[in-house]
Amino acid sequence: MPRSHVRRPLAAPLVAALVGALLVVAPARAAEGRHTSQGRYAADIRRTEYGIPHISAKDHGGLGYGYGYAFAQDNLCVMASWVLTLRGERSRHFGAEAMSDDAVDPVPNLAGDVYYKSVQASGVLRRVLARPAPYGPSAELRALVDGYVAGFNRYLNDTGVARLPDPACRGKEWVGPITATDVWMNLLDLGRLAGGSSFKEAIAASGQAREGAGERTGGPDGQAPPKTVTAPGSNAYAIGREATRDGHGMLLADPHFPWNGSRRFYQVHLTIPGVLDVSGGSLYGTPMVQIGHNASVAWTHTVSHAQRFTLYRLKLVPGTRTTYLVDGRPEPMGRQEVSVTVKNAHGVTSAVTTTLSTSRYGPVLATGWTEETALALADVNAANLRFADEWLAMGAARDLPALRRAQDTYQGMPFVYTLAADAGGQAYFADASVVPHVTDEQAERCRAQDDPEMLILDGSTSACLWGEDAEAIEPGIFGPAAQPRLMRADYVTNANAGPWLTNPEAPLTGYPRIFGSVGTERDLRTRVGLDMIAKRLSGDDGLGAPGFTLETLQRTATGKRNLSAELLRPDVRALCRARPVMTAGDGERVDVRRACATLAAWDGRARLGSRGAILWREFFLGLNRPQRRPDGTPVPPKSWWKVPFDPGRPLTTPRGLDIANPVVRVALADAVRFFTAHDLPLTLPPGQAQRYGDVPVPGCTEGEGCFDRIRTGGPLSERGRYPDVNTGSSFLMAVELTPAGPRTRTVLTYSLSANSASPHHADQTELFSRGGWVTERFTEAEIRACPRLSTTPLR
Repeated sequence: MPRSHVRRPLAAPLVAALVGALLVVAPARAAEGRHTSQGRYAADIRRTEYGIPHISAKDHGGLGYGYGYAFAQDNLCVMASWVLTLRGERSRHFGAEAMSDDAVDPVPNLAGDVYYKSVQASGVLRRVLARPAPYGPSAELRALVDGYVAGFNRYLNDTGVARLPDPACRGKEWVGPITATDVWMNLLDLGRLAGGSSFKEAIAASGQAREGAGERTGGPDGQAPPKTVTAPGSNAYAIGREATRDGHGMLLADPHFPWNGSRRFYQVHLTIPGVLDVSGGSLYGTPMVQIGHNASVAWTHTVSHAQRFTLYRLKLVPGTRTTYLVDGRPEPMGRQEVSVTVKNAHGVTSAVTTTLSTSRYGPVLATGWTEETALALADVNAANLRFADEWLAMGAARDLPALRRAQDTYQGMPFVYTLAADAGGQAYFADASVVPHVTDEQAERCRAQDDPEMLILDGSTSACLWGEDAEAIEPGIFGPAAQPRLMRADYVTNANAGPWLTNPEAPLTGYPRIFGSVGTERDLRTRVGLDMIAKRLSGDDGLGAPGFTLETLQRTATGKRNLSAELLRPDVRALCRARPVMTAGDGERVDVRRACATLAAWDGRARLGSRGAILWREFFLGLNRPQRRPDGTPVPPKSWWKVPFDPGRPLTTPRGLDIANPVVRVALADAVRFFTAHDLPLTLPPGQAQRYGDVPVPGCTEGEGCFDRIRTGGPLSERGRYPDVNTGSSFLMAVELTPAGPRTRTVLTYSLSANSASPHHADQTELFSRGGWVTERFTEAEIRACPRLSTTPLR
């Protein structure tokens, strides 16, 4: 993709500003106490069905005030607990060994506290907040955050800790007012979700590795990189006028985020007359809509395949563990002392102090630190808050060109693709996210270690520092011209695969490999999502005439198809006819005839009553488990697909089941034996096997090829139950952008409130279980027509 840009190595001070900032003295909390509700803020909170709040105010401060108050009414305890995490104070209240409340990456409290204290001590937040917009927050965003804090604290003050309605934190000594720093830290941490935040333990343990006391990790060279946490996934369709029956733009948002903790969505409608009128999903503790719509534009996000960080392998000076070489010159590591207060089993508190190490690239990690080398982390989102203003600007955009201008102005999306549609019938895809400027040539030249999941570069030469684009808002990142983008009048889609097959009629290519691969196998969820669109456009899905309507979009999104069953069940039938008795992994002979009859009669879906869906899941999971011989030695992996992946046929390969592969027979025999050994019915349906609290949940797993997928907290028990659903379709939103205004259907799968005593704790979960949707009230007339409308004026 041709573009004009300046290519020059990034100077060390600039790298330090970008990525060394990972490790932040927060502004003094006392200074933030100046924002109170004494006549400064005014807002109205109106609640419609399912408790959904509609906040209106005359300015951003008032809007934040109303939002903070409404959110505290529903979810104060979750936020109060998360604030302890962000402050590095969990060990003080709950002990060092207990696990943190991070639903994406729970770690022991002490490790989390050390990490977050190191972020505070680095000063990055102070530096970012000192910058003018668009590099730092705008005046509107600052007012929104200050108002949000004041509104949250107003509810807490009016109610009192001892009288909180949520028993999870009622009367707890760790509940208290929040500060603007807490909200900014929450935003900063959200930006690092796919980068520095997933290295908490490796950063926290670097003090031991610095002194050589850490346990040697990895293979013979000690260089195995630390584990990383994959950010939650999503599905999305943006549909243009050529793919809809009435020529309107449409959008399907189906983010797959955690069902518990601080990464849940809160449904909200935010209005400043003449300035902002946006409705959608907003992650806890963030006072703006991340996935939503206004009167003429709708947008959503899916997790991008682009890399958010690079690791740098440092070459240590012989005889020292804390000095490394760059261009042949020694450079000492920085020292960062972190102190955490810890409560022991007897309730006595004491301070635990550790010294962490930093480099010009970012924090030095504990994993892989030897006498010769160490690894440092360079996170492209280490000092990024621009996405918050970007979401505000996207919410105010009147069409896709305006939305694109917002993205080009702020260039801040932290780890997500953007898919959007407008009332003019255009559909848009972009990886407008922040990506390290590492060209394909530089990646090959500087690669210090082969790793399939992350890029490890040579830190001993400045020639391997990130490059620069002239049009990029910050040094070290790719500018908009390099980003994969596509505008269509039919559709664009993504289910967390790379950009390549956003629309198979116009494959995206030519972008740097750090954005994602081209010509590689797509997972089953991506394939079923594309097939669902193809069948809707041809009318072959049984939903009527070709083309999308709002109703067929809803039915398509929640059809509960299982692509693995569609692809493999015919071969399973053939296997069953040929081998009615199969051998399990331990050598036991298993009669599979009743199981085969169950799978043959199954409807192939993952509805609540789909009899045989769970048996299929256990068989399919068994296909992908590591196999061992009876003596315990591992079986060399061999693909069980009959037809392997063909880059020329990416939508239909791989396919078929190689029934001659013994892994297939073992997997089926093992699954059947588990059911029979524990007296579980082979017809066990999802409605009995998977729940969220007391509510049965439909759906199946991503690996099976399920579009609207769910994930449970562990394996099937001997009682025929999975642990509660913990991830999956979270805020479903289907929007049709008509000339008369948006028609929208939504469902918040885990409901609006985490408070078990709230009437809105499980009401939408029960709706989701039944396959229902909420008809959104967006216009003033629609809101006023709500028969149970309640209004809370805040002054």
